[in-house]
Amino acid sequence: MAEAREKEAAGRPPRGETLLYLNGVTKSFDGFKAINDLSLVVARGEMRAIIGPNGAGKTTMMDIITGKTRPDAGEVYFAGNTDLTRHDEAEIASMGIGRKFQKPTVFESHTVEDNLVLALSGQRGIFSTLFHKRSESDSKRIDTILETVRLTAKRHLPAADLSHGQKQWLEIGMLLAQDPELLLVDEPVAGMTDAETEETAKLLREIAETRSVVVVEHDMHFVRALGVKVTCLHEGHVLAEGPLDQVSADPRVIEVYLGR
Repeated sequence: MAEAREKEAAGRPPRGETLLYLNGVTKSFDGFKAINDLSLVVARGEMRAIIGPNGAGKTTMMDIITGKTRPDAGEVYFAGNTDLTRHDEAEIASMGIGRKFQKPTVFESHTVEDNLVLALSGQRGIFSTLFHKRSESDSKRIDTILETVRLTAKRHLPAADLSHGQKQWLEIGMLLAQDPELLLVDEPVAGMTDAETEETAKLLREIAETRSVVVVEHDMHFVRALGVKVTCLHEGHVLAEGPLDQVSADPRVIEVYLGR
């Protein structure tokens, strides 16, 4: 095990060349190690898929990255030299890290377009934002986001009228309105139709052309459609990493995850 970790560390790029850098991260809750000496590196412009059984530490890992949870030990750096363990959730979000939870949280009584306007506005209140004269650049940006998340034709509909999958796309659009450099997406296709799942894979691949994306997902067909490097977590540590075919063929991954 020690030899494997030394080999892993030797193949890791220098911190300054990475966007997200976790090294030796550990977090315990009442004696249970939810994260156990976790090391993970995501490059600028990379999309990474994170898989693993329930309790593998996926959610805790994202909580640590976004400042919701403090690690007991280890390094967590963003953009080379920003120590995320020294910042709270609001500060980390303002640095360019956006997180989408599994359940979409949109303003259902407002239109699709207004949801994006509110996300774009930052700290302004709802009333002042919706009645504020929008700049030409803001309007163009909203048009671009609507096109990216496949909702141009739905822009004037209340968000409540969208399908579950379209609400997921809208929330991704709301994150894009905040212009994150790193997007963390938790099980984006849960509850989606097959057609929506396929379109979501295309959407995330397009987004990853301009920013880094980390996707936590259980749907292996969707992960395959992403066509990216896969990291499998187990008991708070990286069990296997590489192309999906390589990871899914690993006997350890089959035993603890895919074989169940």
